[in-house]
Parts: sequence; structure tokens; C-alpha cells
Amino acid sequence: MDKQNNKRPKHLKLLKIKMPVTAVVSILHRVSGIILFLSIPYIIWLFSLSVKSVYGYTEALTILNSGCGKLVNVLLLWAITHHFYAGLRFLILDLDIGITRESAIKVAWLVQVLVLITLVLLIYKVVL
Repeated sequence: MDKQNNKRPKHLKLLKIKMPVTAVVSILHRVSGIILFLSIPYIIWLFSLSVKSVYGYTEALTILNSGCGKLVNVLLLWAITHHFYAGLRFLILDLDIGITRESAIKVAWLVQVLVLITLVLLIYKVVL
């Protein structure tokens, strides 16, 4: 038996593992895609409520302007912006552009910064 195998941890502590920014962007891209997919029924329900009548429209606005509604709006805005920018990053990687380690890290950080800037601007314009 190899001595190196004996030093491996028996239990992984996922919160103590330091993942590279490229892995974080990849995982968050999948999480944002799941959030967007799961939000489709909510968005369809809210849209159908808003087009039923004037009262339905008022009720939809009330839901969107509530505290919970604003939280959902922010979550969906983050999911849309992150999925968009990370998707562009992956499309560029598919074209074999920026595949070196250094450029991949820089582009991953760029995605994170762009998501943050866009999210702040959208929250300021849309939610508040």
C-alpha cells in the first residue's frame, strides 16, 4: 500500500476546500440555470394573474412589491445575469479562446465583477 494513500482524508469537509474561481463560476452557472428553470411556473403564474383583469394586475404588483417578492426578484435578477455572463464565458471557452490557466482565471473574475455591477444597477433600477 502506498504511503500517499494513507494521508488522504476519510471525510471531505466541503466548506474547507478552497475551490478556484473557475470552479465557483461553473458551479454557480449550474445553480443559476436550475433557479431559472424552477422559476418558470412562478413567472407564468404571475403573468397570467396580471393579464386576467385590473384586479389581477394590482395583485401581481402587490406580490412583486412585497418584501418576499423583492427578494425573489433579486434572486432571479442574479440568476439571469450570472447565467448570461457565465454562458458567454463558456461559449468563448468552446471557441478555444482563453483556455490557458491565467486567462481562464482572469475571465472568471471578470464574470464575477460584471455580475455584481449589473446586479447592482438592475436592483437600483428595477427593484428599488
